[in-house]
Amino acid sequence: MKKLIFFGLIIAAFWSCSIDDSPKEVFLLEILPIESASVPTEMSFGETYTINYSYLKPTTCHTFNDLYYIAENNVRTVAVISKVLIANEGIICQALTNELEERSFSFVANNREGTYVFKFWQGEDDNGQDTYLIYEVPIRQ
Repeated sequence: MKKLIFFGLIIAAFWSCSIDDSPKEVFLLEILPIESASVPTEMSFGETYTINYSYLKPTTCHTFNDLYYIAENNVRTVAVISKVLIANEGIICQALTNELEERSFSFVANNREGTYVFKFWQGEDDNGQDTYLIYEVPIRQ
């Protein structure tokens, strides 16, 4: 019985060893501010609109991951969620200047009346308060 347990431990030890010495990709998510946006001047119920926006890519290790999009009543808050690779032995990040990325999303006007408010996050001010690029878009009947 002791030999069986010992043999099992030896097999488990060999199985748990990895011969892969390549660096692992470690990343985190970071919210990036939106530099500019293009929204319609008015909308109609049931219509689909393309909202264009742009943001600055800070380094070569930043890639687009998702759009932070929160809908509360008629207010839409938007920001970019970036995946950031952490620099290590095999990954070297280079700072970028003026590397503007342009993207878009589709928006369906589901309200019959009122105004949509689009708030594009632009970062924080000197007091740590969020700042937004705000567009108010009336719904045409």
